[in-house]
Amino acid sequence: MPLPADFLPFLRELAANNERPWFEANRHRYEANRDAMLQLLVDLAPRLRALAPHVVVDPRPQGGSLMRIFRDVRFSKDKSPYKAAFAAQFWHADGAEGAAPAFYLRLAPGASAVGGGLWRPEATAVARVRQAIAAQPAAWTQAVGEASRVSACGLVGESLKRPPAGFDPHHPLIADLMRKDFAVSSPLSDAEVQGEDVDALILARLAQTVPFVAFLDAALGLAV
Repeated sequence: MPLPADFLPFLRELAANNERPWFEANRHRYEANRDAMLQLLVDLAPRLRALAPHVVVDPRPQGGSLMRIFRDVRFSKDKSPYKAAFAAQFWHADGAEGAAPAFYLRLAPGASAVGGGLWRPEATAVARVRQAIAAQPAAWTQAVGEASRVSACGLVGESLKRPPAGFDPHHPLIADLMRKDFAVSSPLSDAEVQGEDVDALILARLAQTVPFVAFLDAALGLAV
């Protein structure tokens, strides 16, 4: 299912005119492209659940998987009111939002990506994932390798500057054990986003991340 021809052009113009008067004058364009994004989620939902049965894909316009386009500017020097992107996150049904592994999708001019994992997890979750990596190094290596098997998918996020306490600094996976985020991301080009088969391409990239997210789910005691 292709996205509207105006999908990325609207976001480019929003980035260049990130202010309320322009947005309100172009709200009809926003709503049309938002609805196309929601339809994409509807189309992806059964196919993604076939790969990851416990994932929640909620296509509601508010309170669902689609992230708000409005930025929280309270603590930011950048007071631009809108995100120049459409993004969604798909959480594990038994995990708390923001505290469980998730798949994500971000569509933005020159910055589209598909991926999954744990982003800025709390300390207990970090410790459990590190313990799982140390206890099952082959399974972790296989899961990361599967995520990067076809596309330019790779681990992203921040790492500690020193090895974490309790782990051998010479461990062969010490670089992964030092991670503070456990996430993989695969880029999508603008041509791919506006292509005829964008839904199939997104699903294929999400499928690559399923073993990786499943490893994290198991590490946190969630059903796989």
